[in-house]
Amino acid sequence: MSTVEIGLTAIGVFAFALSGALMAVRKEMDVVGMFVLAAVTAVGGGLTRDLLLGLRPAALQNPWWWLIVAVATLIVFFFSRVVDRLRRAVLLCDAVGLGLFCATSTTIALQVGLGQLEAILVGTVGGVAGGVLRDVLAGEIPSVLRRDTQLYVVPAVLGCALLAVASTTGLDGGPLIVLAGAAIAVVRILALWRGWKAPAPRPGGRTVR
Repeated sequence: MSTVEIGLTAIGVFAFALSGALMAVRKEMDVVGMFVLAAVTAVGGGLTRDLLLGLRPAALQNPWWWLIVAVATLIVFFFSRVVDRLRRAVLLCDAVGLGLFCATSTTIALQVGLGQLEAILVGTVGGVAGGVLRDVLAGEIPSVLRRDTQLYVVPAVLGCALLAVASTTGLDGGPLIVLAGAAIAVVRILALWRGWKAPAPRPGGRTVR
């Protein structure tokens, strides 16, 4: 990883860990539960990706990820109200993490020989699986599946597709990962700002946009 990629990964791991620890606070869990939800959120996507690809989990090769998770857990443990008030900043960091994890997961899938469509699927899973696992463990319907959630999976899929298509032109490496990750983050941030949501049916059959 380049210095930029390491920095963005650290931001993403930290933001995801914060969101997991905050969920644990809302569910009235103790510090152990906070760490578990923080860890699952932060590294769950990468673990799922590596298991799908038959690779040694990156989380086991980067012990500093776990240190970041521990720091995020302690911050929320002592300053949960302050962190909750900074929710917008956490969501912005989360968008950056989503973009980077989707882009890196797609790149890794392509590097091991998967086709474009399969790489897009793996890339999307790498970005969103941590949040899904967090919500399931917390007894919630995964936020990415709820109608009240601003676009999350859609920008992930679009960004992964952009990267997969660009890879066929011979472009690759860190700059492409950053570009695709930035595209995902920008669409996600715009969705948060503008309130964009995926269409959903009304109980009576009409479609909600």
